[in-house]
Amino acid sequence: MSTKATNKFESSLAGITLEGEPHSLSAWFVVTLRLVMGGMILFAGLDKFAFVSGEAFNASGYLANVDPASPVSGLFGAMAASPVLMELINVIVPVTQVLIGVALIFGGFVRLAALGGAMQMSMFYLGGWEGDILAAFDSTLIYAIVFLAIGAFAAGRILGADKYIEQVEIGGEPLIEKYPRARYFLG
Repeated sequence: MSTKATNKFESSLAGITLEGEPHSLSAWFVVTLRLVMGGMILFAGLDKFAFVSGEAFNASGYLANVDPASPVSGLFGAMAASPVLMELINVIVPVTQVLIGVALIFGGFVRLAALGGAMQMSMFYLGGWEGDILAAFDSTLIYAIVFLAIGAFAAGRILGADKYIEQVEIGGEPLIEKYPRARYFLG
């Protein structure tokens, strides 16, 4: 195992530049984080299926009882009042959680999966907001940030399927070179 860091982190935003060098073990921790978060959301999704938990997932109670201090209370209340929308939500939430988990575990389409995980956790965070300043440290917000970090680190390129998907040849060119925008979904 190499003990010499050869990479450098650097980013500028709004006139502020951040930079640093990752530790040689960073790749292992990025993969571990991807696997742990993938397992966490995979099992959260599986547990919402009746064949696993014994009862089907139903988000209506959660959506209908969001604290009025939450910025999404009206939206979530309206969603809970729509039977058609509730049927969709009750399928979409567990299915997307399973897909996100599988994608993260296998390391394929990691950035897309990480964005999906961050969006779900952000919605759960907003739904759980009760107006308390300490809610800024709620675990669902932390999960959202961890999902974004997994995507930012291109965790699928480290011991993951994205490393290989990006190199699949299409018309004699690697996919990632032929379609550079695929970098937003892969990595």
